[in-house]
Amino acid sequence: MDPEVGRIPVSLKKDSWKTILLLAFQSLGVVYGDLSISPLYVFKSTFAEDIQHSETNEEIFGALSFVFWTLTLVPLFKYVFIVLRADDNGEGGTFALYSLICRHANVSLLPNRQVADEELSTYKYECPPEITNRSRIKVWLEKHKNLHVALLIVVMLGTCMVIGDGILTPAISVFSAVSGLELSMSKEHHEYAVVPITCFILVCLFALQHYGTHRVGILFAPVVLTWLLCISGLGIYNIVHWNPHVYQALSPYYMFKFLKKTKKGGWMSLGGILLCITGSEAMFADLGHFSYTAIQMAFTFVVYPSLILAYMGQAAYLSKHHGIYTSYQIGFYASVPECLRWPVLGIAILASVVGSQAIISGTFSIINQSQSLGCFPRVKVVHTSDKIHGQIYIPEINWMLMILCIAVAVGFRDIKHMGNASGLAVITVMLVTTCLTSLVMILCWHKSPFLALAFLLFFGSIEVLYFSASLIKFLEGAWLPILLALFLMIVMFVWHYATIKKYEFDLHNKVSLDWLLALGDKLGIVRVPGIGLVFTDIISGVPANFSRFVTNLPAFHRILVFVCVKSVPVPFVPPSERYLVGRVGPPYHRSYRCIVRYGYRDVHQDVDSFESELIASLADFIQLEASFSGQRSSELMDGYEDGLTVIGRSLLTCGRNYNTVSSTPGGTMTGELASEENAIELAPASAGKKVRFFLEENSHPALSEPAREELNDLLAAQESGCAFVLGHSHVQASQGSSIMKKLAIDVAYNFLRRNCRGPDVALRVPPASLLEVGMVYVL
Repeated sequence: MDPEVGRIPVSLKKDSWKTILLLAFQSLGVVYGDLSISPLYVFKSTFAEDIQHSETNEEIFGALSFVFWTLTLVPLFKYVFIVLRADDNGEGGTFALYSLICRHANVSLLPNRQVADEELSTYKYECPPEITNRSRIKVWLEKHKNLHVALLIVVMLGTCMVIGDGILTPAISVFSAVSGLELSMSKEHHEYAVVPITCFILVCLFALQHYGTHRVGILFAPVVLTWLLCISGLGIYNIVHWNPHVYQALSPYYMFKFLKKTKKGGWMSLGGILLCITGSEAMFADLGHFSYTAIQMAFTFVVYPSLILAYMGQAAYLSKHHGIYTSYQIGFYASVPECLRWPVLGIAILASVVGSQAIISGTFSIINQSQSLGCFPRVKVVHTSDKIHGQIYIPEINWMLMILCIAVAVGFRDIKHMGNASGLAVITVMLVTTCLTSLVMILCWHKSPFLALAFLLFFGSIEVLYFSASLIKFLEGAWLPILLALFLMIVMFVWHYATIKKYEFDLHNKVSLDWLLALGDKLGIVRVPGIGLVFTDIISGVPANFSRFVTNLPAFHRILVFVCVKSVPVPFVPPSERYLVGRVGPPYHRSYRCIVRYGYRDVHQDVDSFESELIASLADFIQLEASFSGQRSSELMDGYEDGLTVIGRSLLTCGRNYNTVSSTPGGTMTGELASEENAIELAPASAGKKVRFFLEENSHPALSEPAREELNDLLAAQESGCAFVLGHSHVQASQGSSIMKKLAIDVAYNFLRRNCRGPDVALRVPPASLLEVGMVYVL
């Protein structure tokens, strides 16, 4: 079954305060695990080499001032009060911003866009497009194709950096937590203990991913809440015990004193201070699992004050301890009373595992979204929970992440270098979010370009400052996220480029309808019993792979359905709006087109459910068409390519009513089909499942004879079975192509295609019913 059925976006629910408080509590474990463990390594990374902690305390007070204002301006003001409002039907993240922009401006590179997609209930506008003022920026963006490519590259860059963060965050989080052993072991011993223990925890963490977070997720929120109470309690203790006047360092004056004294070293140390906001992007990325109010309350009233108290406590302790001879003496555990170090160490390790789990799940989610929009090779996606939306597991990615995480921990063995790498990845994602949000403000919120520019300049300047401080550490660890992003962007761009080119090839080589209608007994073509589902990427015309199929095997099925499974730039497509059905040719030909639409966060159905619902939609279409006599006229046959109808299916028990909605060029009409006496029961291929169709009975006592005959043909064909016809593509660059294109198509794309999941696996086609047709694509 599809776990998305009946799902209501969280943002549309009328939540009570009890529900909001429960969601806020649950968000602590999912959203704030990464952000809450940053006190483990911020000061240690900041004071690693660039600056020293002196007797004047100007360095530590300046660092505290930077931490306070960075946490206040970026996570609190930027994300909580502005960016979280840029949701896409309750969903957040880089692709949510991109889909919003694509819906309000024609900048998407996906070629299979249809006017009917804009009638989806999730394809909503803040203002109707006909009364929206077309700004100059929108016209400028739509006019220049290069800007469309540049926008996609920016989105890919943010996506790749999120994936890079999924490699770096588990390594630095677990390594920082385990490094607390430094204060309880000799230098000779802890060097040989920290790295193996870190690797062991990472192996266990990734090995448990296939069980799904819902099995242990109930413990996440209590662990993070315990950790936040722990660090805030330690912070209050250190403030009271060591330096009650540390609050003075919250003044921005200390930031100027810090930079004035430390100069270039202070600027370079900002890469360590940047780590205090790692995990802020998770507030926006995980918005769809909770609600705006819940995430806002959790951060404002629990996470933010706890983090500020933790950093103030560390600064208060360090302001009275200047004899620092080793790096761990300025770390988090140095400010923990000796009697509490072992319990705090245990809680820190658990919190680091929870924080790592959140970014790993986020990496799975964003790769799945990239795959849905044709920007990533097909990989196996396992949904670990039928009840909890969005919990997925990707085996290939999981083991790659594990190997790379262990390689980072073993290769760097130093928080400073890991911090430099993680900081660059984090700040790049934030820069991308800032740029995309400024576009959303203009195109979607219809705000003044000057307001959007002010937002971009204010928050962008802060992030550019941190970005420059991270980038200068290129040779000290920052090269890793750049290398990872470069590799991933090449993979994503090559896959997307070849996908677009293949679609254009299919479009130019599609066969005319006249050719299809001419196929008959005179040419030796036989119509065999059963249903033939011909999968294609094009949304109109007869695909070339079908002509190749008929040329080599002069027969096709009595019921012929051209199926296009496409993604639309919305997070979810309601099941009642998923199927667009229309005719290909006149009714006697028994040929149809079915476009199946999925959002970038939808769960694709298993083959039994998909086959049953598709056939049920065909039956609904036949009944609905027959109920409006004008729709079976020659006008519909002439405009068959544009006369696609939205068919809403509900698997209901006998005797219940349901509505079928038709979206036509002339408007929207709704017909109620509810007659138990005139019911035809079609048995799906899988045993144990039955779908009951109700024939329309209003002014006519029964359906017309042609419609009833067509339904009987559909029933007989389903009993004979379904065959799935897919193209097996061989891709090569055309003669005279540039060297870069030949490398991209002949080498890179073909390597990725051979080593990723085939379309039959991605569409979950049963091997016994699969017919593959070889196709050579010369791009």
